[in-house]
Amino acid sequence: MEGENTKPKILIFGGTGYLGKYMVKASVSSGHKTFVYARPVTQNSRTSKVEIHKEFQGIGVTIIEGELDKHEKIVFVLKEVDVVISTVAYPQFLDQLKIVDAIKVAGNIKRFLPSEFGCEEDRVKPLPPFEACLETKRIVRRAIEAAQIPYTFVSANLCGAYFVNVLLRPSESHDDVVVYGSGEAKAVFNYEEDIAKYTIKTGRSFKRVHVSEEELVKLSQTLPPPEDIPISIIHSALAKGDLMNFELGEDDIEASMLYPDFKFTTIDQLLDIFLIDPPKPARTAFE
Repeated sequence: MEGENTKPKILIFGGTGYLGKYMVKASVSSGHKTFVYARPVTQNSRTSKVEIHKEFQGIGVTIIEGELDKHEKIVFVLKEVDVVISTVAYPQFLDQLKIVDAIKVAGNIKRFLPSEFGCEEDRVKPLPPFEACLETKRIVRRAIEAAQIPYTFVSANLCGAYFVNVLLRPSESHDDVVVYGSGEAKAVFNYEEDIAKYTIKTGRSFKRVHVSEEELVKLSQTLPPPEDIPISIIHSALAKGDLMNFELGEDDIEASMLYPDFKFTTIDQLLDIFLIDPPKPARTAFE
């Protein structure tokens, strides 16, 4: 019988961040020995970071404090695990090249999942600010492929709770809902707890406030960095429908086909969550 100690040991980079917290908890709940490599806690650290460290330790997570430029330390930690997951934020995307180098040296990692979890960057051409963001991801992808290490790229498209918060603004008092573009573009949403869903369901009536595609393009050109990146993401996903503008190839696997017994959270269910106990709004780090 397969015991707990036979399950792959998982190391997560960026585990104290927005998406990383979901990853860590999912790993622990699945019975994996879970490690988190995180920046050291100092007297200047935010209270929330200190609290998440304590929470993780309380559920049996091993936290290794260190920076991504500590090559020998990372190699040492890698030799103790089987699978590596990165959920580092945009400013650290290229730092994943250091993780790739360490994985090559360690030589024992069975699977590396880099910080993707967004759109399929090799198949979309968004506005320049978002394109520049995706280009850093492509650099990491190409480096992983060239390193010939085992990998999986996970494209979860839009994080459901994050973007429902952006679109519905449940923490604010308002009577309108913003419609980007024509409102007819198809998009893919996934609730963070599912890791990889968008129809507004509520008992109230809202008036629509339309933001045209032309306005979004103009905003992407006039907003200062990094504020131009989120608006470019909205243009790509909600105005152009880039997430649904391509067919899967023979080397692609759709998650519901891979795990047919897994019960994904539907958009209706996610909206019900927002009606009862909406997740706190989050802000992605682009600087």
